[in-house]
Amino acid sequence: MARRRVLLKVSGEALCAAGGSGVDAEIVLDFAAQIERARKASGVELAIVSGGGNFLRGRSLVEQGMDRTTGDSMGMLATIMNSLALRSALERQGVEVRVLSAIPCGAIAEPFVSWQCIRHLEAGRVVLLAGGTGHPFFTTDTTAALRALEIQADVVFKGTKVRGIYSADPVSDPNADFFENLTFRDVLERRLRVMDSTAISLCMDNELPIQVFNVTEPGNIERALCGEQNGTLVA
Repeated sequence: MARRRVLLKVSGEALCAAGGSGVDAEIVLDFAAQIERARKASGVELAIVSGGGNFLRGRSLVEQGMDRTTGDSMGMLATIMNSLALRSALERQGVEVRVLSAIPCGAIAEPFVSWQCIRHLEAGRVVLLAGGTGHPFFTTDTTAALRALEIQADVVFKGTKVRGIYSADPVSDPNADFFENLTFRDVLERRLRVMDSTAISLCMDNELPIQVFNVTEPGNIERALCGEQNGTLVA
């Protein structure tokens, strides 16, 4: 599959040590090096959305009694911190980077405007899309789907810690079945927990494919961006 412009979604936990929190500089620098190798090898225009779960999860705060709007707002701020860490690491690789945020923070990021984002991509810059959608009640998975459509991306890559999509959590269920190919309807009807239903529905309605792969395995980002199906394809 030829790919021109792609959006990569990674969890915040991918930026810290297993079981840890915050940002691990060594892990982020290694991740940035993999991104640059993959970008050079594939020639794609690349936008990245990161989660914020390495700092906090809005849902966890809600479960502890905080209102949803406040919890989600704090989660969106966490994605801005991750994007700043990624920007610094990518710049050390010699990459030209821009952080675009849905939440106004002019001192550290540009506001997200779809056409401006596309111009950055066309100029060869990596764009880090921060601040979620700028609204509560939406996950960063939905942010990834929405932004991919707004910037006219050809595919969404969802980086996880396992090979792809399984019938159950492969960590807790070693007998879970691995799926190499699925339809959007399969994901929704089987309630497969890979992305939230809003994100899946957005991609389904707009025929935007999703590839889910293990982002922690060295070389997998390059394989994915170069067109190798090394996980699960949802289309």
